[in-house]
Amino acid sequence: MSKKKTISEDELVRAIRQRDKFGAEALYDMYSASLYGIIYRIVQHDEIAEDLLQETFVKIWNSFTSFDPAKGRLFTWMANVARNLSIDKIRSKDFRNSSKNQDIENTVNSIDEQRSTAINPDLLDVKELVQQLKPDQKSVLDLVYFRGYTHVEAAEELGIPLGTVKTRMRMAIITLRKFFN
Repeated sequence: MSKKKTISEDELVRAIRQRDKFGAEALYDMYSASLYGIIYRIVQHDEIAEDLLQETFVKIWNSFTSFDPAKGRLFTWMANVARNLSIDKIRSKDFRNSSKNQDIENTVNSIDEQRSTAINPDLLDVKELVQQLKPDQKSVLDLVYFRGYTHVEAAEELGIPLGTVKTRMRMAIITLRKFFN
């Protein structure tokens, strides 16, 4: 098993611009797990996420000339590439069709799982309770808790400061606690 390659972001950018094989390997070693997590959160299918991860690295490699370090960090740019490819995938006609056309075995398994699932009363109507929050709190809560964004990603997505995201989260949680007390 080979050791994972890690280098500084500046060295990595320089190596990729020079089309260095070591740069490509370091890029994959350093960022594949994080990018896979972003992709999987969106598509919710292992095989599709793995395919999109490969597609993401190909796109990063082929369009690296559009990366501008003055506009932001390398990871942020790559995360946007991964996110955009993933969103394009779930909006595609073939993805929607394949999601609708599960094979019979998966359908039987899902029915069996539904029958054996215990109901957790703590989770009942949580989404309905969230609908009663203020719109700004609801949007932050949706991104962080239901869609898996980090606070930083939510701030970027909504175009608001990180502190505002944290304040809205705190206020939303305080409001939701009142429903359970």
